[in-house]
Amino acid sequence: MMFGCKCFYWNRVPDFSPPAEPEPFSLPAPIPKWPEGGSFASGRVSLGELEVMKITRFEYIWGYNLIQDKKKGISFYKPVGIPDGFYCLGHYCQINSQPLRGFVLVAREVGTYLPETSNACDPDKSPALQRPLDYTLIWTSDDGSNGKYGGGGYVWLPQPPEGYKPVGYLVTNKPDKPELDGVRCIRADLTDKCESYRLIFDASPKFPNFPFQVWKTRPLHRGMLGRGVSVGTFFCSGYWDAREDLHIACLKNLNPILHAMPNHDQIHALIHHYGPTVFFHPEELFLPSSISWFFKNGALLFRSGILDGEAIDASGSNLPGGGTNNGEFWIDLPGDDRRERVKHGNLASAKLYVHVKPALGGTFTDIAMWVFCPFNGPITLKVGLMNIALSKIGQHVGDWEHFTLRICNFTGELWSIYFSEHSGGVWVDAYDLEYIEGNKAIVYSSKSGHASYPHPGTYIQGSTKLGVGVRNDCARSDFYVDSSIHYELVAAEHLGDELVTEPFWLQFMREWGPTIVYDSRTELDKIINVLPVTLRYSVENIFDKFPVELYGEEGPTGPKEKNNWVGDERS
Repeated sequence: MMFGCKCFYWNRVPDFSPPAEPEPFSLPAPIPKWPEGGSFASGRVSLGELEVMKITRFEYIWGYNLIQDKKKGISFYKPVGIPDGFYCLGHYCQINSQPLRGFVLVAREVGTYLPETSNACDPDKSPALQRPLDYTLIWTSDDGSNGKYGGGGYVWLPQPPEGYKPVGYLVTNKPDKPELDGVRCIRADLTDKCESYRLIFDASPKFPNFPFQVWKTRPLHRGMLGRGVSVGTFFCSGYWDAREDLHIACLKNLNPILHAMPNHDQIHALIHHYGPTVFFHPEELFLPSSISWFFKNGALLFRSGILDGEAIDASGSNLPGGGTNNGEFWIDLPGDDRRERVKHGNLASAKLYVHVKPALGGTFTDIAMWVFCPFNGPITLKVGLMNIALSKIGQHVGDWEHFTLRICNFTGELWSIYFSEHSGGVWVDAYDLEYIEGNKAIVYSSKSGHASYPHPGTYIQGSTKLGVGVRNDCARSDFYVDSSIHYELVAAEHLGDELVTEPFWLQFMREWGPTIVYDSRTELDKIINVLPVTLRYSVENIFDKFPVELYGEEGPTGPKEKNNWVGDERS
């Protein structure tokens, strides 16, 4: 690790004056009173020896702007309104171009050590929270003329006692070290590793001799079983090797019972309040259906080595459950005159299949909503100004797509939505969503491929710079599904099997379509050969990077076979 101060010596006039105070973001409609039960939306979460609260009120400390474009600057804030008995764990940072929307956790010790009585219940354990021994100046903007420009910024890393770790930085606008009582370090066994996530600010291109970068952080161990808890603080460094551990940690939820997770009634209330409307493209030919409609209308179960398929019960009770995707079984469309009709789905029966799971150590809830389409249509390629509809490439039987609502368990507030795309996905904050009614967002499903996007338009999977790739077209239409009404809760492991019984078909771990290999390269080569010579090499390289599934037909596995069923979303 490399500690120590890095200073900027500006070769242009910077602007350290306080930026225009960003407007705090609020959801379009008030949050309702949730059904009672447990600690969901109580404002506090028990992590075992620590109890934490989420603070969203901040006081501006210092910021950096370029006069040419203040929106590219950043601002640092300290939490205000910390309740008695709770302690600051670090400060908050965000870019100036977005609404003020973030949080930091504050903590107090419970159970084994009570500061107000100084009574240690377990003499073998040190206190969960301790003041730092000192601070190290990590970076400053001060070049000696800070008075001229309105004050410099100073970023400090708490130096913890042995056996403790810092979980955030403090920022000041004066060169004096912060008070030691201004922050608390956490006993190491109550922390988990965190990682840098999104780059907030990078001064390195403008000041290569004095690099400075600021990132958001997130727990390294995430997903349904992960116990890492995000503190909401930032990570910053001048010279940092990505192979090194961060200088700060996150918290760990050691409470065996996730008290802040929503109960059965609260889950349904959340879906009724936040369930998005999914819009399909006005020219969509391959619409969704319910699983029972798909089975009732002739879907067949095939087994390797047996020519004829077996009809599937409406509930999927005769599907082989468990095991792995070993190629022994697969599902296919009916082989008779119903085949074309089933390919086009049945919007009237369509619903979202919901999986509810803990996120970020039980401080958030992920509501994953899965949609099933009997058929995925072929792709349309964009090559410059040309749009080329292909005949086979990209099509396959059975298509499972999803998006995920992330709910804050402190308040029950919608925090963000994950939009799953063909080769990954992206988390979109609540302030950047479109809303159709109240706090119900809009999800756009792309034409033929059914990937999820937050806004209408054309998204290119390939090179946007060259204008070459697969088109993903999104628009509103009369084809839509309201997930706040048309849904089925299929899994919520934290509630137990008594309250939520998983359907038979969810245990089918094989492919929901047959595997068909064809020479798709020939079709692509015909396109390449008609292009100008100057474009051919670049386009060919892009085609080589297309997902393997575009070069043949292979049905997807079901939701429970996906790595994000237990793990975190890919982003």
